[in-house]
Amino acid sequence: MTLASLSINPLSPVWYLVLGAFLFTIGAVGLLIRRNPLVMLMCVELMLNAVNLTFVTFGTMLNDIGGQVIVFFVLVVAAAEVVVGLAIIVAVSRRRPGANADDISLLRG
Repeated sequence: MTLASLSINPLSPVWYLVLGAFLFTIGAVGLLIRRNPLVMLMCVELMLNAVNLTFVTFGTMLNDIGGQVIVFFVLVVAAAEVVVGLAIIVAVSRRRPGANADDISLLRG
């Protein structure tokens, strides 16, 4: 019996891609169905994290650092998106508590 036969094989990259597709689908469905702006923002973040998982998986499969570099830039854009999105949500919520995504037109001058 060799040492290689006793080691536990890691998951195949296909499983990570399936998980990324599943998370992206959950985020897209949540974004289309829900009308609460905060929940919609969380769904967009879930979709971005699913894409990050896919980038890391392909980077690992191709033995390239490019996937991790792209994930870094996606996380920077996601952080900026959260700041702007939360500012808009707070501005709408102050004017009308219980506002939904259709109340964004309240922000006009």
